[in-house]
Amino acid sequence: MKIQWFPGHMHKTKLALAKLVKDVDIVIELLDARAPLSSCNPLIQNLIKYKKKIKILNKEDLADDKITNEWIKYFETIDKTIAIKGNMHNVKQAKKIIGLCKKISPARNSYEKPLRVLVTGIPNVGKSTLINQLIGKKIAKTGDIPALTKNSQCIVLDSDFIVYDTPGITWENIDVKQIGFNLAICNSIGKNAIDEEILALYLIDFFKNNYCEQFYLRFKLNNITEIDSLEVLLNIGKKRGCLLNGGLIDIQKVSELLIQDFRNGSIGRITLETPQIWEQWRNEFLLEDPIFA
Repeated sequence: MKIQWFPGHMHKTKLALAKLVKDVDIVIELLDARAPLSSCNPLIQNLIKYKKKIKILNKEDLADDKITNEWIKYFETIDKTIAIKGNMHNVKQAKKIIGLCKKISPARNSYEKPLRVLVTGIPNVGKSTLINQLIGKKIAKTGDIPALTKNSQCIVLDSDFIVYDTPGITWENIDVKQIGFNLAICNSIGKNAIDEEILALYLIDFFKNNYCEQFYLRFKLNNITEIDSLEVLLNIGKKRGCLLNGGLIDIQKVSELLIQDFRNGSIGRITLETPQIWEQWRNEFLLEDPIFA
């Protein structure tokens, strides 16, 4: 099963981005540190490839720090690109980001020549929260719902600093099913486009090959590699009391519970993909690298 989700308003966002990017000095692209390549939308890369870029691996507090460092090095091989970690709980990061922007575009420093910065990325990766941090007050809507922001907006941070906020935009075509699953697991795909049971089973398969210890500490299930993934899901349901009348396991409820445990970090700091995994996907599906598109 492949996941595809590109609602109508995203086509408008695509057109708006194409216009905005021509007039900005720097593009801040937010990525999800738990799925950095999956959240690196090739549509965006094609529009911003000649611009100075700051890629922020956001939600880094939920991701595997060792792998995040690997991704930082990977992204910094791109021309005109700085890659940093992002954490919405870090009250100091706004000052750091503003400082970086001024450092890489020092000539844009006056009312006549203000620094123009575009913030973009996939849905639900933390753009609105970052905007609010940069401004120092709540001006953009925030929430744990993909595509909450529907319209672009221009915000004057200072007389010499302008920020453009844009709605989240996904891949137009997701050719690798793992990318669609990773985006859905990270809550960047609309709920009507996903099947939680399939996502939960995919996530269990992932844990069988990665982070078995963290999985055990959360659910106290041994030898998950030797058990069918559906049986693992049913066992979690029993332990967590996800029951229907007659003692049957509520598959929908336990699937949502497992996915939510991943999203909020209850299982631990987990990253769904590495640069090495991306190389495997790229070779298997004969894909171009979206970050170098």
